[in-house]
Amino acid sequence: MSQNPLLAPIGQLVDYGAIRPTHIEPALVTLIAQARAAVEYAADPALPADWHSIIDPVEDACERLWRAWSVAGHLNAVVNTPELRAAYNACLPLVTDFSTWMGLHEGLYAQYRRLRDSAAFDALSPVRQRIIELALRDFRLSGVELRGEARERYAAICERQAQASQKFSENVLDAVDGWSLFVTEAQQLEGIPKDVLAAARAAADAEGKPGWKLTLKMPCYLPVMQHARNRSLRQDMYRAYATIASEQGPAELDNSAVIEQLLALRAEEAALLGFDSYAALRLETRMANDAEQVLGFLRQLAAQAKPFAVRDLDALRDYAHDTLDMPALEPWDIAFVSERMREERYAYSEDALRQYFTEPQVLEGLFGVIWRLFGVRMRRSNAPTWHANAQALEVTTPEGNILGYLYIDLYARDGKQGGAWVDSERNRRATTGSLQLPVAYLTCNFASPQQGKPALLTHDDVITLFHESGHALHALLSQVDEPGAAAFSAVEWDAIELPSQFMENFCWEWSVVRTLSSHADTGEPLPRALFDKLLAARNFQSGMQMLRQVEFSLFDMLIHRQNSGLSIGQVLDTLNQVRKEVAVLFPPSWHRFPHNFSHLFAGGYGVGYYSYKWAEVLSADAYAAFEEAAAQRDGERDTLDPATGRRFLEEILAVGGARPAAASFEAFRGRAPSMQALLRHSGLAASEDL
Repeated sequence: MSQNPLLAPIGQLVDYGAIRPTHIEPALVTLIAQARAAVEYAADPALPADWHSIIDPVEDACERLWRAWSVAGHLNAVVNTPELRAAYNACLPLVTDFSTWMGLHEGLYAQYRRLRDSAAFDALSPVRQRIIELALRDFRLSGVELRGEARERYAAICERQAQASQKFSENVLDAVDGWSLFVTEAQQLEGIPKDVLAAARAAADAEGKPGWKLTLKMPCYLPVMQHARNRSLRQDMYRAYATIASEQGPAELDNSAVIEQLLALRAEEAALLGFDSYAALRLETRMANDAEQVLGFLRQLAAQAKPFAVRDLDALRDYAHDTLDMPALEPWDIAFVSERMREERYAYSEDALRQYFTEPQVLEGLFGVIWRLFGVRMRRSNAPTWHANAQALEVTTPEGNILGYLYIDLYARDGKQGGAWVDSERNRRATTGSLQLPVAYLTCNFASPQQGKPALLTHDDVITLFHESGHALHALLSQVDEPGAAAFSAVEWDAIELPSQFMENFCWEWSVVRTLSSHADTGEPLPRALFDKLLAARNFQSGMQMLRQVEFSLFDMLIHRQNSGLSIGQVLDTLNQVRKEVAVLFPPSWHRFPHNFSHLFAGGYGVGYYSYKWAEVLSADAYAAFEEAAAQRDGERDTLDPATGRRFLEEILAVGGARPAAASFEAFRGRAPSMQALLRHSGLAASEDL
């Protein structure tokens, strides 16, 4: 057992290269037993009511358990194999059972209350006091005050929800991995970028088949939809993507019943805990007060954006008709026509642009931004990783002192979940005589390098990388010594996107973009004239994009505001009603968007998708402080202001969840947030002088 990498001391880095699926269950069984023993010890009422006696023992044991489970979950997401999936699924009910058992532990709950009511509480730091208050809230929301059958039912609901979410995720992954289209005639692929075709050719060769293999993974799917001149090919790809994990594919991968099960379980959980809906339950831990406030916020955004969206769509239809001779604009034409219109209007193509954004140069530029703003460096590490394409980095002070570790895994591949995300392996924690440093993962799904060239990123990919780096910095630059107040533990969900969306803004600054670019063939930086075209196109179709996010957010809130579950027909009807209210684009009746909406049903964003727009208000307003402090450098605006960056570090990143997010924002900005910066950045309001 001592050879099990998942049982390494919490202070050591994990040897990812040594982990095997057979390590997972023995490690989790051992760590759960240790954590249970620690909880029982801490729940002894004979113990003194102080932090050291009650909280430290539980934190010590649970930290090792959650680190091992985080590692297992990460590997299951990025290097999924049948053996790894089986090991993970075998442990999922064990971990869920422990988590539920701990949340329902009346003895531990009583100890926290004893500590809260004791004289020792007043002597604790504000951070520790906040952790205890949040823990008491979470105990109540975890059903600790339930009795009898209600308590047993609650525990069963938690286990079934975890299993259903995992099944949803697996169905999406398997549906995407299981679909492909082999094309043998080159003329059918006219217009698709050369590097995408090279990857498709290599994928077909790897299977010993002629022609090109097209897939639903974003590095293939999106360029096909944007550039393929073959309308029938676009239609086939669109339909396949639009019906992922639905009744229109393999029956065993249909997420219809999983969605129904999850909504029913969530509604039942809320009712057991005394709430009239799952939305009301989840909003107990958010900045937003209630569903009505969120719905009002979203509808305000929709009202602001809809006239612009109508204008966007009218222009797109006119262009399709007048320039491309398309009498009707179909859903599978939207991306293609938009790209042609953008190329003509702004005189550049996405494919030409991405030749300048080579992955090594983009990373170097990103690290330069982090250095200028926050005074920390990113240094390569030789720590072992889980895949040849993953790499480890050390976050250091200028003197070389390590602040934390970041693992990055940027390329799409089979067995890896789509999308982009950041997760935490372990948090910063100070104990007597030692300081445990944070470790985070940053995962993307960019196109991998082809034919000896570096990987090429679209500008959207660059924005995604900056976005995820903001999440990572939130974890890695924390100065909070208690894991219970770490960013991902205690920051309200509707504020967690503030640092990530804030970082996106720098992708639109010339002082930054020129450091991110180096042409794949010539090494030349992005020409200023091309950047100006990119900038001019920044808010191209911004009204339609805003409505799309509002549509998803309203759908999320409305399906979770019910006091009971919904049938899949009712789910789809709700989505259609939302579209009638706010949308300008209407997909075909066979479109099955919810079946692939992993954010809601497998990613923790249920009753939380609105947080992207909510936090975007915060992030745009925060970035406005950098615009106000911008200096002129070489005749150009430079928003990389170190003084403002250090304030953002000190008031937002470093404090994590040690205080409410609203207090952190106001400490940085000096006032409550305003929506005006978001509307201005999105091109949905009159410009303001800065």
